[in-house]
Amino acid sequence: MRKFVCALGAGLLALCLGAPAAHANVLIGGTRVVFPAKDGEVTVRLTNDNDHPVLVESWIDRGDVHSTPESVDVPFLITPPLFRMEQKKEQSLRIVYTHEQLPADRESLFWLNVLEVPPKPTGPQAEGQNLLQLALRSRLKLFYRPAGLQGDPLKAPSQLTWKVDADGKALVAHNPTPFHVTISELSVSVGGKAVAAELGMVAPLSDLRLPLHDGAPKPAAGSVVKFTAINDFGAADSYTGAIAP
Repeated sequence: MRKFVCALGAGLLALCLGAPAAHANVLIGGTRVVFPAKDGEVTVRLTNDNDHPVLVESWIDRGDVHSTPESVDVPFLITPPLFRMEQKKEQSLRIVYTHEQLPADRESLFWLNVLEVPPKPTGPQAEGQNLLQLALRSRLKLFYRPAGLQGDPLKAPSQLTWKVDADGKALVAHNPTPFHVTISELSVSVGGKAVAAELGMVAPLSDLRLPLHDGAPKPAAGSVVKFTAINDFGAADSYTGAIAP
């Protein structure tokens, strides 16, 4: 889950360019959302851990971090999209699929945004002051999972295959499954040492190039690849693989 800090001034929301926030006190029940097509809808539980009420706005986008509720065009509806949330209370977001045609042979990736807007300062100290309010936005991956996909999403990471690209400076992960695989840790054994590589998410039926850290020698065929991947429940599972000849 990614968190961003945004500025509120003159009554207008200015979405930030990606500056990380320290805390979001509207807590989300999970770090990702899996949407099984057969269900038609899912719910996401929110909890306001603040000592004051907040305004919460939610929307879904296709991957644009600069998206706003007015700019998105996605096959989902969220209810309620905008609401006041009292301190220490819970609220469920209901996400409904509107049946836009999506690929039937693989998952589709979207992003759920939850924006937390604090109350306007009041009282003598706020009078006549030019105040800057900070809003916090959390972004979670939303995986739309068509019915009838072959295989088990929990076994998808173990089916990744690995090779070294032509210049020897990156690992290439091939994902033959219809499920996304999010890699949270990755290293390859080179000369008896574990060499780290960049992290990323391997899309279904796709390859992803993951650069090795600068100066790393080219891994030989058979070198052991160790990695962790995030499962449907947000936990990290460990796997091993090997560099193909």
